[in-house]
Amino acid sequence: MSSEIAQAFDHPDARSRATLLDSPLDRISLRDHIVDVEIGAFQAERGTTQRISFNVVVEVLPTSDDVDDDVDKILSYDKVTEAITIALREERLNLLETLADRVAERILWEPQAQRTFVRIEKLDRGSGALGVEIVRSKSKQNVVCSEETIVRPTVIFLTNEAIGSAHLKGWIDQLKATPTPTLICVGAPQVATPKAQAALAQRRIELLAIEQNAWVLAANETRCVVVETRTELDWAMKNAQVSVWAPSKIVLDAVDGPSSDVNDALDLALWFAQEMEAERFIAVGEIVNPVNSSMKVDLRKVTEVEL
Repeated sequence: MSSEIAQAFDHPDARSRATLLDSPLDRISLRDHIVDVEIGAFQAERGTTQRISFNVVVEVLPTSDDVDDDVDKILSYDKVTEAITIALREERLNLLETLADRVAERILWEPQAQRTFVRIEKLDRGSGALGVEIVRSKSKQNVVCSEETIVRPTVIFLTNEAIGSAHLKGWIDQLKATPTPTLICVGAPQVATPKAQAALAQRRIELLAIEQNAWVLAANETRCVVVETRTELDWAMKNAQVSVWAPSKIVLDAVDGPSSDVNDALDLALWFAQEMEAERFIAVGEIVNPVNSSMKVDLRKVTEVEL
């Protein structure tokens, strides 16, 4: 095996040494950190976990003379494992590339970190290890968003009665006139849905029924745009777009998803409001008593609007 190929498959520490910056930096490393994760784009990878191996090297600024053997004055190994834990907890991912990028980004938020090598491998998808390795350097973009930059929307839950109401246009007029971004949730239409024996298949059917209703709302009120990803939602909130949530992707990709049946439309909407860190939640139409909801919410922020 040539030296180039050997180097490519060597530990990221060797890779970092082979690509030295102008001024060599100190390094910390994490080797063979294995976690059971649900990840992957294939259907066979959903609903089950597989072993994922992490190898990470972080190049850091040299420690000063006043470290005094104090762990608080260095970049701790815990910060590396914490970056992995947080990236895995945020949502279910399809691609190792996405996971590696998020781990690297969070590591580079640390003031001492200057460059990081992240290698992630699937250990159970074949006879060998299947993986990716990325290299990321410190940039001006590696900063944590401050609390002031977080956009907190109002989440509106519309019952089927509300969707068909003659007042719908007026409500949208009012929502467009407010400075707070608005995200709309709906439930499933009042029609029978197919039944499947497999739980995951049934969950998809129920979520798609909700999305069908979201498209009905968007067809009746063109100022409402159906969105399904967190990226689309973030853009919509910053650009005053009234959005209707299509729940399949976020619910199925959530690490800590809604515990209740997705047919409980109010519970699902409350879960979504919590995920989006909503400033306010309003339910329009005749709804079940929120006190009976399994979600832990501040009920002072739950308002029922009579039709």
